[in-house]
Amino acid sequence: MADEFSQVGKENGSEQVRRSQVSGPCSQFQRSFIQRVTLLGKLPTSFVLRREKKQKVAAILGIDQEAMKSLPEGDLQDSLLSKVDLRRQQISQSVEEVQKVIHHLTAEISLQDSRFQAVPASVTYNDSIKVLAPNLFHVTIPLKGLAGYKGARTQRWRYYSLQGTKLTCPLRDPEGLQQWLETEQFMKTLWQWHQADVNIEGDIVPAKVLQVFRTLVENAVRTCHLSGKVSVLANRTAVWVAIETSTGQVEMELAPTVEIPTVWSEKAQWPRCLTRWPSPDRVECIKSFGFNLVARSSYHWQLSFPQAEQVLFEQLDEDGGCRRRCFQVLRQLKEDVWCPGKRPVITTHHLQTVLFWTCEKYPHLKDWQVFHQALLRLARKLHRCVSQHFLKHYFVPKSNLLQSANPSELDAVAQKVAFFLKNPQVTLP
Repeated sequence: MADEFSQVGKENGSEQVRRSQVSGPCSQFQRSFIQRVTLLGKLPTSFVLRREKKQKVAAILGIDQEAMKSLPEGDLQDSLLSKVDLRRQQISQSVEEVQKVIHHLTAEISLQDSRFQAVPASVTYNDSIKVLAPNLFHVTIPLKGLAGYKGARTQRWRYYSLQGTKLTCPLRDPEGLQQWLETEQFMKTLWQWHQADVNIEGDIVPAKVLQVFRTLVENAVRTCHLSGKVSVLANRTAVWVAIETSTGQVEMELAPTVEIPTVWSEKAQWPRCLTRWPSPDRVECIKSFGFNLVARSSYHWQLSFPQAEQVLFEQLDEDGGCRRRCFQVLRQLKEDVWCPGKRPVITTHHLQTVLFWTCEKYPHLKDWQVFHQALLRLARKLHRCVSQHFLKHYFVPKSNLLQSANPSELDAVAQKVAFFLKNPQVTLP
């Protein structure tokens, strides 16, 4: 998902302990990850950017060189970091308000239907909430009663519709990040998952799960007396809500999700042969966090790797490089200059994917010691992907993350990034 400073907690204490006890050679790393990620969210941005030379950073962000010379060191740092710091403060405030509302709603939903788990309200770390843009969030709603994932069964044709009628032609097979989900793929299931409201011929159908969930959300908004603060958005396949916060309206997808810990997806072609990043030990640790299946479409569940991405992102700069700093500035440029707005065609997850591919291509510390060179390298990779309308998913490269994006919006972003690369003198609004 993993916007490193804007995600706030997924598991309560007991769940964190469970995840930290995953067997394998990296269990100690997993325990330290859970402890360290909270600290990362509290570090001031000025701490991580303080070492850069004035001229290089000022040139990248378009601060006038003569004006820069007259600024004391502290004022220069404030000029460079105020936008990033302000973003963090606003998002932290939004997340704090949003998670209270989401916890209230999902607690009521869980009382009405035990298949849907309440999202805990955390004062430290809540990675159920992923920030895609300042006013665009993704919220994981864990599903209960599906345990002991066994993988896919023998392939079979499916001739049903969502209404339960028979089709003359079979449904298309899942592609890329998609897959079927059957109750028989789990060793233990609640009896409710076999009911007709979500199940057709042994398949747990995401569209039917979303239909049940949408009704529960609408009822919970009324029961919790939140109609003036929360509205369910219509005409969406997935369940989206808008929540009023003190910093403005935030739109978010509430995504019912099957969490599959400790098992790595067969579709994930990672690590690739002859790659040097990350290390083999780290790869095994990351894979031990498993993957998720998200209800977002009609018949197929969508693969997601939030825990793996979070761990991969968290360990980026253990060698002392500037990868995370480059990501922060790239994200700020994207949000303020290249792709602003409430529903941007390029999100934080796209930028994170660009970062991962670039880290894999340039695995050595020497490639991440000069900030302005590293930032321009990331910007060139972003421009290439956006201009070609093609960005491979990091773990499932057969899937294009920009396949459903608006081509004209992508072209507009590509034009702005190209202008920046030609003359990297951009003043942030």
